[in-house]
Amino acid sequence: MKKIINPWLGLIKDGYNCFGCAPANPLGLKMEFYEDGDEIVSFWHSDDNYQGWLHTLHGGIQATLMDEIAAWVIARKLQCAGMTTNLDIKFKKPVPTGAGITLEIRAGIKEMKRNFAFISARIMYDGQICSEAEMTYYCFSAEKSAEDFYFRGCETEE
Repeated sequence: MKKIINPWLGLIKDGYNCFGCAPANPLGLKMEFYEDGDEIVSFWHSDDNYQGWLHTLHGGIQATLMDEIAAWVIARKLQCAGMTTNLDIKFKKPVPTGAGITLEIRAGIKEMKRNFAFISARIMYDGQICSEAEMTYYCFSAEKSAEDFYFRGCETEE
């Protein structure tokens, strides 16, 4: 498993403040990502600040975690920027929040059709799938990725 280098870190002074992955966003999720074979994985500490019901992770935050990791699948595996065109979530079990709770979020490409990537993601706690999503992402050209989204490649640490 190799840590993925955040390609936007150099843009913090220019306003990079992604809710999902910017390390300096005080309200953000501060997700970090790793490449594990065909999948991208994130280990995220579930905090009570993101709960819906008492000690239960809000469904909107679950959606954000899976949408964010899908964007990183596109960035790392396809080396481009993309945008969500469809997000279908199944909530299977309550996801706990609180001190010492670490969730595992995984995602990978199921299929490609022209400029569309079909991605599956899941949130797991204690080895059990708590929620899962099927997403469709539109993938931008390398030129548009660079010009409009400041994306110029996504690498891993050695």
